[in-house]
Amino acid sequence: MAATAAKAVATASKASKPAARSGKTGGASKVTSSFSHAQELQAYREMLLIRRFEEKAGQMYGMGLIGGFCHLYIGQEAVVVGMQAATREGDQVITGYRDHGHMIAAGMAARGVMAELTGRRGGYSHGKGGSMHMFSVEKAFYGGHGIVGAQVSLGTGLAFANAYRSDGKVSLTYFGDGAANQGQVYESFNMAALWKLPVVYVIENNKYAMGTSVNRASAQTDFSRRGVSFNIPGEQVDGMDVRAVYAAAQKAIEHARSGKGPYILEMLTYRYRGHSMSDPAKYRSKDEVQKMRTEHDPIEQSRARLLGEHGVSEEELKKIDSDIRDVVNEAADFATNDAEPDPSELWSDILK
Repeated sequence: MAATAAKAVATASKASKPAARSGKTGGASKVTSSFSHAQELQAYREMLLIRRFEEKAGQMYGMGLIGGFCHLYIGQEAVVVGMQAATREGDQVITGYRDHGHMIAAGMAARGVMAELTGRRGGYSHGKGGSMHMFSVEKAFYGGHGIVGAQVSLGTGLAFANAYRSDGKVSLTYFGDGAANQGQVYESFNMAALWKLPVVYVIENNKYAMGTSVNRASAQTDFSRRGVSFNIPGEQVDGMDVRAVYAAAQKAIEHARSGKGPYILEMLTYRYRGHSMSDPAKYRSKDEVQKMRTEHDPIEQSRARLLGEHGVSEEELKKIDSDIRDVVNEAADFATNDAEPDPSELWSDILK
């Protein structure tokens, strides 16, 4: 299901040639693509799969089946689903530690991701990487990285390789509002702009970094302007609307692929859970979280459009949810019962 989602949305897009609509939401320029029935349905499935997967991961963490750190993507699903729908095969993805949603949207199997979270042999890093360190070259996913901001220079390096090889690929490099203040980010911006590298920097601004409001941590809170001194264009996007993300992604990726250099997309989004599973998130009110859930939830917005303008029935949506829960439950069962890595794995995959 996950492996074909982005392609299905993109294929439907080419067939329907959606019109653009504009408006304003929360300060972001909201230009949205009018999704066809097939696009909306597939985006809904993909976002719901990520949501249900993360809910299950949270449960398993609470049961002690997932160790170490675990950062959930609940609330931010529209960002990666919309971005991936605008990519071509071979375009790369690299991100930080809040990475499970990116893996699934990139086409990695839920059972392999969950098995890695529980440290099992069937995991994408053979049970040795956990939540923050898994990769799939086959799916062009170059890792969720535990060091804040480290992926930005690596993603820029991927773009350099693309330019060197003239292979037409684009690197999607994700990072958050907290990582946006790291020095290596600006070194990467300078290099990418100087050499016109094919990279789209996706800043997932969920407002709080690890727990400090952007208003207390950043002198410039409009992150889309962070590339101005490097002549890198950028824009703010309603990251809670998958259609707005998709429209912006098409524009940014085409800019990078056509040889015009890097592009910055600031996704105005929101995470419902704490920074990690150990974070009680006392730095914000319950009313604030509930307001975002009630008024801006990306999945509920898509669900409402399916029930309304697309004429999908409640029964059909319940069937989709049931099928997705089956996929997630199977992944959890596999991850719980798969064998742990053999001790000899301590010596494999080590550079000497």
